[in-house]
Amino acid sequence: MMASLLVMIGGFFGAICRYAVSRWAARRSPRFPLGTLIVNLLGSFLLGWLAGSGAADAEKLLVGTGFMGAFTTFSTFKWESVQMMQRKQQGKTRTYLVVVCSYLVVTYSFGVLLAWLGYHLGR
Repeated sequence: MMASLLVMIGGFFGAICRYAVSRWAARRSPRFPLGTLIVNLLGSFLLGWLAGSGAADAEKLLVGTGFMGAFTTFSTFKWESVQMMQRKQQGKTRTYLVVVCSYLVVTYSFGVLLAWLGYHLGR
C-alpha cells in the first residue's frame, strides 16, 4: 500500500512538472516538440543519477517510478514524431524529414548518454 502511495504522489508532481515544461516550451517553439525533448533528456539524466546514487527503495519509487514515470514520456515522443512526419507528407516544408530524424537521433543518443552521465555523477 505504501509503495502505491509513493508512486501516486511522485506521479502527481511529475505530471504537473511535465505540463509546465511543455507549456513553457510550446510558447518558445510552437512547431517543434521542445518540451518533450527537454523532459525526456532531463528525465534520462535524473533517472541515471538516481540509479547511481544508492537511493533507498522508497526514494526510487517516489522519484524514479512515480515522478520520472509521469515526467518523461515515450508515447508523446513517438506521437509527435509521427505528426512531424505527417507534416512532411502534406508538403508544408521540405526540411521536416531532417528535423524528425535529428529529433529521434538526439533523443535516443543523448538520452542514453545523459543517463550514463547521471549514473556516474550519482555514484
